[in-house]
Parts: sequence; structure tokens; C-alpha cells
Amino acid sequence: METTFLVTKLIRDQRTYIATALYQERKLLEISLDSQQEESILGNIYVGRVKDIVKNLNAAFIEIAPGVPCYYGLENLKNPLYVKKINSPRMVQGDEVVVQVVREKSKGKPPRVSTNLTFTGKYLVLTSENTTVGFSKKLDFETKNRLKSTLNFEKMREFGVIVRTNAAFASLDEILAEYHVLKQEYLQIKKIFSHRTVFSCLRKRMPEYLCSLQNLNQGQLDTIITDDLVIYEQLRDYLQEFQPENSQKLRLHEDKLISLNKLYSLDIRLQEALQERVWLKSGGYLVIQPTEALTVIDVNSGKSIAKKQAQEHYLKINLEAAEEIAHQLRLRNLSGIIIIDFIDMKSDEDNDTLMKSLRAYVRKDCVRVQVVDMTKLHLVEITRKKIKKSLKEQLT
Repeated sequence: METTFLVTKLIRDQRTYIATALYQERKLLEISLDSQQEESILGNIYVGRVKDIVKNLNAAFIEIAPGVPCYYGLENLKNPLYVKKINSPRMVQGDEVVVQVVREKSKGKPPRVSTNLTFTGKYLVLTSENTTVGFSKKLDFETKNRLKSTLNFEKMREFGVIVRTNAAFASLDEILAEYHVLKQEYLQIKKIFSHRTVFSCLRKRMPEYLCSLQNLNQGQLDTIITDDLVIYEQLRDYLQEFQPENSQKLRLHEDKLISLNKLYSLDIRLQEALQERVWLKSGGYLVIQPTEALTVIDVNSGKSIAKKQAQEHYLKINLEAAEEIAHQLRLRNLSGIIIIDFIDMKSDEDNDTLMKSLRAYVRKDCVRVQVVDMTKLHLVEITRKKIKKSLKEQLT
């Protein structure tokens, strides 16, 4: 199946967005909208100042700019880089510390920061506080063992490394070359941080579309396309430096008769992704309702009617719904707690089949998804890691 990575500009409600979209056989799998009027701080590294310690939450609020407090869980405190330390063994109000934004503000909650600095490459992630060597869970057993036997990183005391899925397609020299680049980025931060004033930004993350391109499974990428010359040049420069093997996949869309937006029906797909109801091919439908605390998804039989062999029919609708739910979680970037009310089935065997299928479908997601269990009320509990705002929040 052909996979296309698309970047273009969209205008909605008098605001300009850079839209990053991933298509597979013209089916929209993911879309991210970044407002040109509001720059994202996700991934940026700052010298922050501890504004307050909240003991009952076991948390601190750390300002990264005047009036911009961020949540920091004190249970994660290991070996932070302090620029200025008040005379106390614990983190206290007034301390100045290097932090990285790991989650955007969402649903009224402030951004979340970490003192575990991460430097992400195509094949590796370098971490400042976790000093072990880890491997992506998406790597199969054979590939993981092969990489373990060939990768021989120097003994690390100050940082650790996570080997990403894309390492399966890379040579040993490519992986080690990236390791030395990431290591130098971290050492540069350690070299300069103590000389910077509070609220300084020590490192800015790449534009979202470059980060998305970096995070893609490179073995499944066929085409990279944009219709914006400035974006094209940035993509070209990035590919030449970091992913030369993909440089030939880059295209500039120059057809003035039909825009990239129209060619890929981006506005139509975007509008569909914001609707509450999603129709299934069988005639059933999903109702997706995000709330402040969680997201509720209801599966309905709708127009699909089969009185004979009803349970077999319900299993068919539920399996179709499970595949579509996995797609919608990724497309809408829904995260946190998700409760699914599938059509009730009497057979334990059918319920087991449904749960196995759901787990297989969500495994394709690039964000970590955990299918927890089915309750006694036949409600399925899911959690999806929260990093960016949902698609709806990106537009509002």
C-alpha cells in the first residue's frame, strides 16, 4: 500500500495552519494542524523557575516564561540540571532548573515538563536521566536480538539510549553516526545551561512536520509532497542532511488547476474527522463524544438489521467498529481514558475475538495505546498516551 506524507497550508476561520497529513492508499490516517499564529512549545528546553510546591499533589509548578506555569511530577525527580539551587536537598520554590516540555496544555490543564531531557533522532532517542539502553516495543524479537548483539555503545553514566523502530532498516554506521550527533547536542546543553538566565530557551524543537517525518516508519514511506516552496526547501534540506535515502521521494506540487488540498480532499476528510457520528460500511455507526475527563465511544447497529443469526451479525459489526475506532483514535488524536460501548454479545468466545482484534488494530498506532479490559457491564477500557492536543483542540 502506497504511503504519502503531505504538508500544506490551510486557512480556517481566518487562521492559517500548516497541515501535516499521512495517507495510505488515499485514506487519511493522521493529521496535525499547527497554527501560524501560535507557536508550539512542545519539545522545547528551557531554564525554568520553581514557582510553587504542592505537597498534596507531590508536584511542582515550574514557570518557563513569566505567567506560564507548567506541571512537574516530583516522583520523576532524579538528577536535574540546576542553574540556581536554593540551599535544600529537595526541589524548592525559587530553584532554577532545566526542563523540557513533554505535553502541551490541554482541556484547561497546563503544559507538563520533565527534567529528563530527550534528544530524538531517526534511529535513537538519547535520555539524560534514564541511563540504560532500551529498545522499542515494536521491534520484533529477532531484530531486537540482532541489534543488541551489534550495537556496542560506550559505557554511559550521564545518559541513556532508546533504539527506535527505524533502526531495523539502518546500518550500524548510520546508527552510531546519529548517536554521536545526539550526544553532542546533549553535551552542548550541559556546557551552556549554567550561563543562561531564567526563562531562556536552550533548544527549540524542529517544526512539527519535520518531527512527524522523522517519526515515520521509513520502510513504509513512498511519497513526500508539498505545494509550498518554503516548506519544500526545508524538507529538502532536512532530507539531504538526515535522511538522504528519502530525498528522491520529495515532490513539489505545482499544478495550478488543482490544489493539493483538493487533490487529496483534505478539507472534506478534516470535516469528517470533526463530526460526532462515523458511519460503518455495514450500516452501523459510531458516536464519539470527548468530555473533560474521558472520551466515550458508542457502537450502534444503525441501519444494519439481521434478525436471523443476530449474535453473529453483532460480532461482524463490532469487529468492523474495532478497526474504525483504532483509526479514529489516531486520526483525531484522542488520548487519555477512552470507554467503548460495543454491542452486547452473549458469547465469551465472541468477546475474546473482539478484544484480540482490537488489540491488533491499535498496535499499528505510533502512539502507545493500552487496551485495559472489558468490564462486567461489557464496556471496554482503553488508554492512549497524551502528548499533543486533540484535532478538535488544535482548531479551537
